Amino acid sequence: MGLSPALNDESLLLTGQQLTFTVAEGATLLRAVNVTVNQGELVGLIGPNGAGKSTLLRLLSGVDAPSDGSVSLVVSGSLKSISALSVHERAQKMSYLVQGAKAYWPIEVEKMIALGRLPFQKWWQQSSDQDQAKVIRAMELTETLIHRNRIVTTLSGGEQALVMMARVLAGEPEVIFADEPVATLDPYHQLHVMELLRAHAKGEKAAVVVLHDLSLAARFCDRIYLLNDGALFCEGSPEAVLSQHNIARVYGIDSQITRVGKELSVSPIARLSNY
Repeated sequence: MGLSPALNDESLLLTGQQLTFTVAEGATLLRAVNVTVNQGELVGLIGPNGAGKSTLLRLLSGVDAPSDGSVSLVVSGSLKSISALSVHERAQKMSYLVQGAKAYWPIEVEKMIALGRLPFQKWWQQSSDQDQAKVIRAMELTETLIHRNRIVTTLSGGEQALVMMARVLAGEPEVIFADEPVATLDPYHQLHVMELLRAHAKGEKAAVVVLHDLSLAARFCDRIYLLNDGALFCEGSPEAVLSQHNIARVYGIDSQITRVGKELSVSPIARLSNY
């Protein structure tokens, strides 16, 4: 696909249209899902296990190609299919944080994080002072500067997750795609990671995150897509999506929805026997 006509919505950053994904065995993991991501938004993908959240994230980020449908990114004021972008262009504009991200080779933490700058360097180039400054900034944001000289594989799983987040932030992508980035973290670092994603999603940038914690989704996300059985159940603001009715229909649980000031909290109460 080539460039589309000029956009009507100047805030639009990325869109997925009629996204469908079928595996070789014939099972359809995602069916005709439409998603939009606007500048300055933190978008949450929620739903029970097997709902299609991670599949949708991989399609939006270009990690996997859809069986049907398309994903487009705004480039120079027009939508361009991400399939028409080079790998290099994608790496500069979008970054994907895999579920349970951790290191598998023994290198220093700072060198691992510096890999986030590779899309902006030619193969013969060394890191510039600007690259180094961005790496240091990413370590400061993620509180990993203290580990800069440690071998990354000697860190705990949670610490490694923060290093991988720092690598993503060092690249300063337009869109961050994060698959359950808080799953292995303690409450302090769960809040820290969500604050980092929230801070990234401002101005002309955005983030899309898969979450199981509904209270974190309610607190940090601007919009939420609730998936069920490979299809979109509903989409909207946290207040609109996270209702007792929707949670009961999709998750099969009774829940308590509370609000303190501007903060919305969702507490599971009991499984529903007729689910």
